[in-house]
Amino acid sequence: MEAVIWIVLGIALAIAEAFTVTFLVIFFAAGALAAAGAAALGAPLLLQVIVFAAVSGLSVGAIRPIIMRHQRPAVESGQTPFGLEAIEGSAGTVLEEVDAEHGMIKIDGELWTARAYDHTEKYQPGERVRVIKVRGATALVWRDDMPNI
Repeated sequence: MEAVIWIVLGIALAIAEAFTVTFLVIFFAAGALAAAGAAALGAPLLLQVIVFAAVSGLSVGAIRPIIMRHQRPAVESGQTPFGLEAIEGSAGTVLEEVDAEHGMIKIDGELWTARAYDHTEKYQPGERVRVIKVRGATALVWRDDMPNI
């Protein structure tokens, strides 16, 4: 019966992690599942609690720093950005008027929906813009005053 309680606790903690961005609660879920394993093997309650505490503490201390280090943006960690992070800072050409509500740009041959980063700005087809931020599949852009290289 104790194993079932630990499993339910582990699942509840794993679900709770889905609502946070801390990568902390999941380690307690791992500890609860380890304690469930100890309970299934017939360990007394005190040993189950010790297993829970040990696995939770060791995973927070050993694994979380690695995850947090890899979660930093590539620019901060000195690595080459890729994916959406590489799009930020890229130059594009306006294909359809870009304003606060809608727009379309071309970045390195790819079409992107775009919005003006400054809601008061509008960019006309043919103008060059720079991607300031990416939100979902929409590029937030600003007028690009840099010359073509």
